[in-house]
Order: sequence, then structure tokens, then C-alpha cells
Amino acid sequence: MGSGKLAANAGTSQREAGTATEGSGSGRLIVKIKSVAANNKKREFLITSRAGRDFYFPYQKAASPIGKDNQVRKVYVDSELGREAFTFLLDSGEEGSIHIEQVLDFNKDPNYLAELLIYQLTTECIKRVEQAQISRRQLARQLNTSVPQLYRLLDPVNTSKSMKQLISLLSVLDCDVDLVVTPGGVATQVLSSD
Repeated sequence: MGSGKLAANAGTSQREAGTATEGSGSGRLIVKIKSVAANNKKREFLITSRAGRDFYFPYQKAASPIGKDNQVRKVYVDSELGREAFTFLLDSGEEGSIHIEQVLDFNKDPNYLAELLIYQLTTECIKRVEQAQISRRQLARQLNTSVPQLYRLLDPVNTSKSMKQLISLLSVLDCDVDLVVTPGGVATQVLSSD
């Protein structure tokens, strides 16, 4: 459990955690939680990232929704989960954890959603490359790049690549990519092989 002090007032408890980093050299968006507070009156958590951005997460969106008769007694940034999640303890003695990705998804964070789309395209590229009857060296030649760059492009953890590169790879693999934007800001991709 993280170090810090516990403060409580008017239905709110908060525990501050030590500093953590946001972002990494690999291109993967890593959001570390700086602090978390539970507001039992509004029935929501307030999460502050190290970058100073505030996010809200309602109790009802937790994996096991927190009932109105069950108050959050304690909440803290969980260092055992890499400060990428927080843990809460209810009056009933039940305990639960919420990962920052759930919070970012609920808040429709644009950076998180863009990274998710790149991840989905990358996993589709990996699947198509494995099915293709073409060597990685030949793929790299057709993309006018190096084999190590192709491996970086196929690395699902590396998000510092562009959609243009992924779509180019899918095109070389004889796939069409159609981007469909739906009301509500939800974007999905449709992949088809010709």
C-alpha cells in the first residue's frame, strides 16, 4: 500500500500517493494516478493524474456496483498495481480496485481512444502478416522500410507509430481499411481482405 496521509471530511476521503510518471520512451501512454478521493454524497471517485488532469468515475460503473447503503470508507492509490489503479474499502468490508484504463474509457479520453484504435489496427496487422505467404523482408521492401522498423510497427506495445504506417502495411497485405465514425464519438474500423 502506498505511503501518504488519510484525510476525511464531509463524506470525502483522500490519500495522496508519491510521484509517478506519465508517458514513456516506448510511445505507450502510461497514466499514473497522483491522488484519488471518494465523494459518498455524489457517489463518485475523483482521480487526479500526475499530469494534473482530473477524471470522475461513478460508483455504479465499478465492476461490482457500490450500493447506496454501502459507503466507501477508505480509498488509496495502489502502489502494488503500479499506481495505475486505486483500491477502495467499503463499510461492508468488501474491497475493489479500478484501473486507470477503466477511468479513461469512461471519460472518453481522446489520447486513450486513439491509442486503443492503433492497438486494434496493430493486432489486425499481426494476424494478417501471420496469414500472409510473404516474408517479413519482402514486406519491409514493399513498405520501403527496414525489417527492424517492420518489427516495431508490429509491436502492440509501441504506440508511437502512425495509422498511415499501419494502413500502408494492410494495403501491402491486400486489405482494405474503412473507418466508420458513428454518433457519440465512437470510431471503429472495418477490415476486409480482397
